[in-house]
Amino acid sequence: MTSTPATAVLKMTTLDCADVRAEAAFWSALLGWDVAHVQDEYAMLTDPTGASPALGLGQVPDHRPPSWPDEGGGKQFHLDLACDDVAATEERALGLGAALADPQPGETWRVLLDPAGHPFCLTDASRW
Repeated sequence: MTSTPATAVLKMTTLDCADVRAEAAFWSALLGWDVAHVQDEYAMLTDPTGASPALGLGQVPDHRPPSWPDEGGGKQFHLDLACDDVAATEERALGLGAALADPQPGETWRVLLDPAGHPFCLTDASRW
């Protein structure tokens, strides 16, 4: 496979939500990332190691969460998180305000919903 020169670099993924501060607190606590900026309308989290793109959170009035599973075309993407201990990470995420999605896709992934309803998956880091 031949690689072509990059014309763009992914620097941030931004999630829409109604409550930016609550989303920033949730993702900062779950990922251990720094809140680089926060206000009611927007927040940015950064990976302290600099290894990952930033995570942005943008306020959208009347935000509706994506669907899980994607039955009507409402879910456009989700985040996959590699975990050393999936059960412990699930327990921590639930304690921070996540909810367990229903249905679950199988034994190797756990699907949760963040406080704004965005689906994200937890899986064993050794599988990556």
